[in-house]
Parts: sequence; structure tokens; C-alpha cells
Amino acid sequence: MKRNSLSSSSISLWLLFTAVMLQAVESAKGKYAHMLFNELFEDYSNALRPVEDTDKVLNVTLQITLSQIKDMDERNQILSTYLWIRQSWYDAYLKWDKDKYDGLDSIRIPSNLVWRPDIVLYNKADDDFSEPVNTNVVLRYDGKITWDAPAITKSSCVVDVSYFPFDSQQCNLTFGSWTYNGNQVDIINSLDSGDLSDFIEDVEWEIHGMPAVKNVITYGCCSEPYPDVTFTLILKRKSSFYIFNLLLPCILISFLAPLGFYLPADSGEKVSLGVTVLLALTVFQLMVAEIMPPSENVPLIGKYYIATMTMITASTALTIIIMNLHHCGSEAKPVPQWARVVILDYMSKIFFVYDVGENCTSPKREKEERKLEGDDGCQKRHKEVRSHLSNRNDDCDLKENLNGNLNKSYGVHGENVRETVNCCSCYKMLIKNIEYIANCVRDHKANRAKGIEWKKVAKVMDRFFMWIFFIMVFFMSVLIIGKAV
Repeated sequence: MKRNSLSSSSISLWLLFTAVMLQAVESAKGKYAHMLFNELFEDYSNALRPVEDTDKVLNVTLQITLSQIKDMDERNQILSTYLWIRQSWYDAYLKWDKDKYDGLDSIRIPSNLVWRPDIVLYNKADDDFSEPVNTNVVLRYDGKITWDAPAITKSSCVVDVSYFPFDSQQCNLTFGSWTYNGNQVDIINSLDSGDLSDFIEDVEWEIHGMPAVKNVITYGCCSEPYPDVTFTLILKRKSSFYIFNLLLPCILISFLAPLGFYLPADSGEKVSLGVTVLLALTVFQLMVAEIMPPSENVPLIGKYYIATMTMITASTALTIIIMNLHHCGSEAKPVPQWARVVILDYMSKIFFVYDVGENCTSPKREKEERKLEGDDGCQKRHKEVRSHLSNRNDDCDLKENLNGNLNKSYGVHGENVRETVNCCSCYKMLIKNIEYIANCVRDHKANRAKGIEWKKVAKVMDRFFMWIFFIMVFFMSVLIIGKAV
């Protein structure tokens, strides 16, 4: 028990001694840091370029880390990003011997106390021209200064929406000194591309790289070269949102346009269906126009909308023409011979168009047989009536002749003769009336057959244009999907 108590007390004493020593070391380093800071900045000025020889170039190493894409405003062509900008350079007047300061090799001080390169974003598109964030810099004993500063940048980006929503964009971020030329401050790339290790995935854009290129430009105003570093941000749009919210509804609506030809003409809804579909596509077209910039490049989805709207307009116009053919009555001209051969004989068989009033559940042959039987029965009954009446007429003529002979021979006059003559005259009037009715019925059937032929022509043309427009919609959809792939 005594040994255990002694060991625990020795451990606690050792820990206490270690803590005291560390605190003493930290206090010593803090004392040396204050001493170093006072000695370094006693005669230091951050207004001049920190080089011992004014003809010597000061190299500034630049590194950009992309953290997040905040927004891509296609209409105003502005890219908003969240960056971490690291700049490092050597200050000839901020060096010390670390052995004199108890091995102190670096200190952290406010960045406004040292000279900083005036590297700015050339293609900045922000109204705020405030100073950079005043974060601390890390100052090493050999004079190397490292300045890490976060920045939310808004840069101009030329957006090409020709293949929207399956487009890719390339946006440049050009950094360079605003006042120093290449003979005074030179910019060096830390890496061949921007750092994407800490990039937060965006919901709308995929990033496919951020290469960096150094450019040396001589402007017309000055003879000195001005270097800059351009980071090209390669973006690919995620099109799933636009496919399900803009493209797929348009494809589904466009397939309703050919179905307008399949709708019966007597329903009275053929033209209203086309107009409704056209208005729906107009709404989607306005939604796309609000997103896209007002440029000459029409996006791919906009072209698809325009082509679909043109097709629906043409289908509505054709529907009006076909409805006029459908409602041709007895006063219209007969169907031309070429239309009988081409449309009624050949095209009706190709598109499986039945006669008006028929459907696919009742076979055509049975209806034709019934129709023929009905016509033959009517004709037979008409012939029987006419033969019967003609026989009765012949009997009347015979009786009149006999009665006339009897009257001449014997001078017989009676009521039977009068009745016979009256009956025969009634039969003659009845025959004339029946013949008149039969002619009216025959004319009515001829006019009705003429209207039925025009209705069948309209039905065949409806089926023909329905398949034509279905093929057009299919190929247009395949074309835009092929562009997506």
C-alpha cells in the first residue's frame, strides 16, 4: 500500500513539473515574440516594395483553392464563387536569426502591417470594391510571408446556352497586379491548376477541372509587360432537373398534338385541343426565356419548343381544313375520281379506315351483306308493289274496255261500272305518288352517299396526318435525346 501511494504521488509531481516547464517555455516564447515584433517593425514601412535592389523582381506565388460555386447567373452572365487565395513572397526587411530568439521561427501578425501585392481579379463583376479581408499573415524567419485570405468573387463569364440544358461552360478567373508591371512584381503559379480538394459539390454544376495558365500581356498604354494567371473553370450542367421539369412535359404534351386527328370530328373538340396544347407549350417557352440571356443563340430546348409549337399550329390548321371536308353536305360537289382511287381505295386500306358508322368490333363484310340484303329486299318489295299495282291497272283497263263494250252493245249503265272506274283512277294516282316518293328517296340516298364519301375522305386524311405527326414527334424527341448523350 505504501509503495502504491509513493508511485502515484511521484507521477503527479512529474506532471506538475512538466506543466510548469511548458508554461515557462510559452511565456519565454511570448516574450521573445514581442521583442522580435518591436525590433522588426521599428523602422519598417509597408508602403514600398520590400526588395533591397529596386531593379530586382519580386516573385509572388499564387495558389487558388475553389471551395464552392455559389451561383451561376446565365441571364446576367455572372459567376459567383467562394475562393481561398494564398499568396506568398519574400520580404527582404523582415528576417531574423531564430537562434537569437530562442528558436522562434515564425510569428502571425495582421496583414495590414506588412507590404502586400495588389493582386486583384481582372474580370470582376461586382459593385463592391472593398479591400481584401484583413486576415493574419504567417511571417517566417527567412522573410517568407504567406497570406491566406477567403474571398467571395463575382466574375464575368461568357455563357453559351446553345445546348441548354446539356451545355458545358468555361469561366475564366484572371488574377494580376493592378499597378506593378512584370519588371517589378512577377506572378508564379504554385500549381498547374486550381486546388479542388476542398470543393463542395454543387447541386447544378459538375466541375471537370480548373487549369491555370500564365499570360504576359503588353498593353497599348505601356511598354512594360504585365503578367497574369488565368484559371479556367470547366463546368458541366446537371440536366436531370431540367429534363423532368421542362423537357419531359414538353415531350408528353407534343404527343397530344397527333391525337387531335384521331378525335372524332363530331365531338367539336378537335380545334380546342390543339389550341390548349399550343398555350401549354407557350407557358414552358416563357419559363425558358426567363432563365436564358437575351442572346442570338437559341438554346436547344427552345428550338425544340419552337419546332413543336410550329407542328401543333400546322396540325390545328390541317384539322380545320379536314373538318370542312367532313361537313360537306349534299350541296357539295362529288368526290373527284382521283380522290376515290387514291384516298378511298388505297389509303383507306393502308390506314384501316372503315366506313362512317363502323367500328372494329363489327366486321365489315357482315354489314355490307346486311346492307345489300336490305337494299335487295327494298327493291324486291318495290317491284312487287309496282307489279301488283300494274296488274291491278291492267285489270282496270280490261274492265273498262269490257264495260265500254257492254254499254255500247246493250246500253247497260250501273253502279258497278262507276265503282270500277273510280277504283282504277285511285290506283293510277297511287302509282304516281309511290313513284314520286321512290324518286325522292333515291335522290336522298344519292346525296347522303355523297356526304358519306366526303366524311370518309376526311377520316382517311385524319389518320394519314396522325401517323405523319407521330413520326415527326418521335424523331424530334430522339434528336434532342441524342444531343443529350
